[in-house]
Amino acid sequence: MRQNRWLALAVLATGMLMVILDGSIVTVAMPVMQRDLGLTPEGLTWVINAYLIAFGSLLLLAGRLGDLLGRKRVLLAGTAVFVAASVLAGLATSPEMLIAARFLQGVGSAMASAVSLGILVTLFPEQRERARAIGVFSFTGAAGASLGQVLGGVLTDALSWHWIFLINVPIGVATLALAVPYLPNDRGLALRAGADALGALLVTAGLMTGIYAVVQTSGSRLLTAGAAAVLLAAFVLRQARARTPLMPLRVLRSRQVAGANALQILMIGAMFSFQILIALYMQRVLQYSALQTGLAMLPAALTIAAVSLGVSARLIHRYGERTILIAGLALLTAALGWLTRLPVDARYATDLLPVMLLIAGGGLVLPAITGLGMSGARPDDAGLASGLFNTTQQLGMAIGVAALSTVAASRTDAHLHAGAAEAAALTDGYRLAFTIGTLLLAASIAGAALLLRPTSTASTAAPSEPSTDTSATSAGSATSATSAGSATSAT
Repeated sequence: MRQNRWLALAVLATGMLMVILDGSIVTVAMPVMQRDLGLTPEGLTWVINAYLIAFGSLLLLAGRLGDLLGRKRVLLAGTAVFVAASVLAGLATSPEMLIAARFLQGVGSAMASAVSLGILVTLFPEQRERARAIGVFSFTGAAGASLGQVLGGVLTDALSWHWIFLINVPIGVATLALAVPYLPNDRGLALRAGADALGALLVTAGLMTGIYAVVQTSGSRLLTAGAAAVLLAAFVLRQARARTPLMPLRVLRSRQVAGANALQILMIGAMFSFQILIALYMQRVLQYSALQTGLAMLPAALTIAAVSLGVSARLIHRYGERTILIAGLALLTAALGWLTRLPVDARYATDLLPVMLLIAGGGLVLPAITGLGMSGARPDDAGLASGLFNTTQQLGMAIGVAALSTVAASRTDAHLHAGAAEAAALTDGYRLAFTIGTLLLAASIAGAALLLRPTSTASTAAPSEPSTDTSATSAGSATSATSAGSATSAT
């Protein structure tokens, strides 16, 4: 049984790696897809946007459905949808077919990703083992993105862009085959425990509208964002009054959980934007190829792997999530701060490699913030907490990339109109974006110090509402209390 838990973790990590690889592989192959399918610039953006809208808007709903219908069942269904959509994308012969397939990939990814952390925290209730498991899981997300760029360059150059999607098929089939025997069976609470159809409609429409507002470039962005805010406010009011709410508001009563989700939007926005913008800098300014760009970012993947798999669990167990989160954020702040002086003719060894090594802070940050975000999850809310955590992560990615890319493009356009050389204009735009990213990470440090202050055991206990599984609830509460106590002693 003990061995089976780690095999189950391997299944969860493999499924997450497949989803993360797919996202980063696509960015490398986009120019080739545009040429082969005759995509317009706007159509090309929808290859990404269609996925983001479906993925980000369905995470919360999928997480709650996992609690109600069974998390294993939802993960299997989501993985199957993702694999089928990958086949459709790999065989796409028109822009419309590719964009539709990407939307379906987002649906499948949301279903599988939303419940993964919920399964993980129920598999590993003991604090030290949970920290190790979260370290492995976080590594697949952080390092997988960098590895995806290398793999994307290899597949696109050696075969064709179709294979960046078709590669998901054997990985997905293997994940399904191993998930059936090794993931724990859970019956769920049944739909009657939280079948709030109106709430589901409001939150899905609100998130979909909000993400669309972030990714669109038209002048109606503010109007769309306002509509999203109204829908989400109506959802919160509905949850406060509904007899069987889709998202019981008790989930947000934990300061650790609410604070971790709020901070994640800031820090993930900066971290994910770094990954996109530094790749663009290397390709557009330094003239690196797709494969060279992926290889240049490989040290970041390796350092994150060494930290998240090697030392993060031990450090978190000894000092607590809050202390390790702040330490990791300090390293990331130094990394982006280094890029604020980026020259036009950067040398890899002196201007970029130090950044790739400092990004090791991500190997501390991601396990720590994940532990905090899931620390207050009750057994019957684990899927919802997982869906909420993944939702704020996706919002951080979407908002961060949209905002920092827009800032960089505006600064670049201003320089170009003034007659500056393209390389110099691009570099200054990226420097400004990295400056803002540095400020976001610095704000995250301040927020972690204020919002995630160490608490007593009593205050970190599970909410007072009764749980159907008191032993598991106590384990989750003990995990939170242990982390808080460790942070107290370290501080």
